[in-house]
Amino acid sequence: LSLSLSLAPPPQFGVDNVLCHVADPTFVGFCSLRGADCGVKTIAKADPHEKVGVLASLGGKPHVVEYSEISTEMAEATREALSGSGTRLLYGAAHICVNWFSLPFLRAFAAGALGEEGSASLPLHVARKKVPCLDPDKGGGSVPLQPSEPNAIKLELFIFDTFPHAAKLVALQVPREHEFAPVKNAPGAASDSPDTACAAFSRLCVDRLVAAGGTVKAPRPCVAANSGNGSRPRPLLEISPLVSYAGEGLEERVAGREFELPQHLC
Repeated sequence: LSLSLSLAPPPQFGVDNVLCHVADPTFVGFCSLRGADCGVKTIAKADPHEKVGVLASLGGKPHVVEYSEISTEMAEATREALSGSGTRLLYGAAHICVNWFSLPFLRAFAAGALGEEGSASLPLHVARKKVPCLDPDKGGGSVPLQPSEPNAIKLELFIFDTFPHAAKLVALQVPREHEFAPVKNAPGAASDSPDTACAAFSRLCVDRLVAAGGTVKAPRPCVAANSGNGSRPRPLLEISPLVSYAGEGLEERVAGREFELPQHLC
């Protein structure tokens, strides 16, 4: 691993999150100013059993515990909210796979200089998957089979398993509607699909346009589109990141103007 001294500390993100703020200056500055080895973005879990990993302390060290590795009792555990109004999930800080690492930390980990006697390594995680295969009982093993239950074991390495080796990890909780719209399911699915991700991005763009003094003919026009029942997608708004990264500088383009959707500001 070759890391030049001239490089800035690298942020890391999952490519399936449409609302990811790549190289977010607020996040990068937050991590750098606090002298962190690692930094993470989190959001509040939507419900106790949302299929996301959570940030937790294990043996006094920071970990991300995958949803498949947390018990029902832990997932549903609550605590008093800091505001004193009601309760919150005890393990409610969902990890959205947007991370930051300092260069000295990466160098030390890659060189094997961390952990007990320099033995730091990434553990394997077991994931049970439904993998298309050939049916051994039909056609002499030549008939394709689409399994209805998991039939394969996949071994995975996760970059966040470096976190326990960090001397200092910081977390920045961000609004879900601004920073998390994953694509995990097929078009037409009720959640986490290309349709719902496009709608979430469009809602964010509408909010930014309105905040800058613009208007649209139909307020907040984007709800989950095309549920597979033949309905047509709602018209969307896209503001190119070449125009504005996070809503800044839009006033001169949109203030006092009304926009008819669909619209692409570029």
